Amino acid sequence: MKKEILQIRYLTEDAEPLTYVEGKSDWIDLRAAREIHFEKGQFQLIPLGIAVKLPAGYEAHVAPRSSTFKNFGLLQVNGVGVVDGSYCGDGDEWFVPMLATREVTVHKGDRICQFRILKNQPPLEFVRVEHLGEKDRGGFGSTGIR
Repeated sequence: MKKEILQIRYLTEDAEPLTYVEGKSDWIDLRAAREIHFEKGQFQLIPLGIAVKLPAGYEAHVAPRSSTFKNFGLLQVNGVGVVDGSYCGDGDEWFVPMLATREVTVHKGDRICQFRILKNQPPLEFVRVEHLGEKDRGGFGSTGIR
């Protein structure tokens, strides 16, 4: 499979380089670029210390790591962050927006979130119709819990 090239500008001298381990995970961990203290209920942007030029035709999705809430009590307020390919200047630092459910300090270098890249959505055309011609599934949440 062809490898895509991401140009990374590290915004701190002692930043740990990003790594991709083929076959291990499609998500790449991102680290806090500086120490940030949160009070319970406080919102802050955590700087990630990188600016990235994505390959043409791609966007990045940033999401919490599976252990972020357990370890830090932080919730990413926008669910998943989307970084467009045009956000690629030297000063276009990536951040993750977090809300604290308890008092916590995130230390520089803590793995706080992760990202992956996806191809941009193809061009779409919307066609208005009176009927979709398919059977209803039963509404929102209709497939049950189990």
